[in-house]
Amino acid sequence: MNGIIWLVIMVPISLLFTGIGIYAWRRKKPMWFWSGSSVKESEISDIAAYNRDNGIMWIVFSLLMWISTILGAMNMKVGGIILIVGCIIGVPILPIVYGKIYRKYKK
Repeated sequence: MNGIIWLVIMVPISLLFTGIGIYAWRRKKPMWFWSGSSVKESEISDIAAYNRDNGIMWIVFSLLMWISTILGAMNMKVGGIILIVGCIIGVPILPIVYGKIYRKYKK
């Protein structure tokens, strides 16, 4: 029963981050990072490459969620540890990686 609850919670979360990555990758205008922020087209030298890198960043982060989802369905403790460690390390890394992407494509 715990495995089913884990899957009901984690599959949508994993899909959300994967979806953000796909959305960013396919977007025609520059993808933003945080809610409320915006990136103007005039700020970015290569929008397609910028969005691709942004999408890859989110998809890689979603892989942590998927790994946690799959392992947690088999063993909740292992899945929880992967999720916690992944978030503790991954969440602070996201703005750092995004900053590098932004600086790389900033005009």
